[in-house]
Amino acid sequence: MPRKVTVSLQRKLNPDRKYQSVLVQRLINKSMLNGKKLLAERAVYDALEIAAKKLGSENPLEVFEKALANISPNFEVKSRRVGGANYQIPFPVQGHRQLHYAFSWLVKAARARKGAAYSQRLASEIVDAYSEAGGAFKKKEDTHKMAEANRAFAHFARA
Repeated sequence: MPRKVTVSLQRKLNPDRKYQSVLVQRLINKSMLNGKKLLAERAVYDALEIAAKKLGSENPLEVFEKALANISPNFEVKSRRVGGANYQIPFPVQGHRQLHYAFSWLVKAARARKGAAYSQRLASEIVDAYSEAGGAFKKKEDTHKMAEANRAFAHFARA
């Protein structure tokens, strides 16, 4: 198997039933626990409706896509050993990987919230991501700050 995920290794996902969106299907798959897809699907659809209602929008898909765009990282840091020392080297993040991080951070931040049903927590996290706040957006900001702080080591990326 190659180290890098080539296009031939990526699974083609079918769009979800309600919005005909591959992005929503990926969120459903990321939210699923123990193979219970219908439960995850119901929770995600409820969360999208609640988030759109909170923001006063008729289109939940637009709200979700803007929230995803707000929490998708542009840079990440990778460890690299150079001359006996480990450096955190900033790298730009490619498209598919950006979405992977965005979905992971969104679901993790929603699960970290306590005191409500998962659909309510996910909706709150989507609303926060839409308005550039919340746990997932903070994770993106932390990643960017770390990349900025280690910008001096960027020349090691080419070596």
